[in-house]
Amino acid sequence: MTAITHTLELPGATLTYDVRPGESEQPVLLMIGSPMEAGGFAALADRFPERTVVTYDPRGVGRSARADGVSGATPDEHAEDLHQLIAELGARPVEIFGSSGGAVNGLALVSRHPEDVLTLVAHEPPLASVLPDRAEALAATEDIYETYQRSGRGPAMAKFIAFTSVRGPIPADLTSRDLDPADFGLPVEDDGARDHPLLGPHMIWASHYEPDFDSLRAASPRIVLAGGAESEGTFPHRGALAVADELDSDLVIFPSHHGGFGEQAEPDAFAETLRRVLSGAA
Repeated sequence: MTAITHTLELPGATLTYDVRPGESEQPVLLMIGSPMEAGGFAALADRFPERTVVTYDPRGVGRSARADGVSGATPDEHAEDLHQLIAELGARPVEIFGSSGGAVNGLALVSRHPEDVLTLVAHEPPLASVLPDRAEALAATEDIYETYQRSGRGPAMAKFIAFTSVRGPIPADLTSRDLDPADFGLPVEDDGARDHPLLGPHMIWASHYEPDFDSLRAASPRIVLAGGAESEGTFPHRGALAVADELDSDLVIFPSHHGGFGEQAEPDAFAETLRRVLSGAA
């Protein structure tokens, strides 16, 4: 089904979202990422032709520019945007598949507006705040952000790749390692830009978010934490496992890795797993 693009005017930003109409009477399926834009869900959305699927560019990213020019927003800001978007759709309650920072934003939405959500599938939320090695994980994300502000994309992305490649607890010396961006195929020279949607303030806002577990436990929506079969031990997979433990629930394993729903990964198998989870069969 061809996506129909709409805009929603909100204080400080214009949200751009896409609706793929379906003929089923099932709840609207909202697919959210952060800082990933709507396009990252194209392959997965296409595998739900029977359902109305909505994707969007989150505040400060892609087509949803902020009036102040900042790249990104806090999870609570995103949650309020999602609350307004769901109201605009007239589709409350919706089912949500949230990936990465979108999973963090989905948890924030359930805490603040549980009436908006029927089911939240939170796939690999990158939450440093919930890990046993919280101090090391928080320090690593802060170091990536500070490196970006100081030296630009190449050095910061090299540190990000090193950080996300760790399996298990984050080493205490990770922030002090001397990494050459060229070894990762990244530019060494600083181009002066500081508007990268991942390496900018999103790096801090998403990873440092403190879920309100009391609210999440008391909330009516069904919350499913998910991790990739190939990403066990990585930072976002461990974040999902830690949140699942706090909510006294099991971690549902999806095919592939952190981006396993993309066209170059396993979108068919991923979609089938998501369909089973949403139906309550997994």
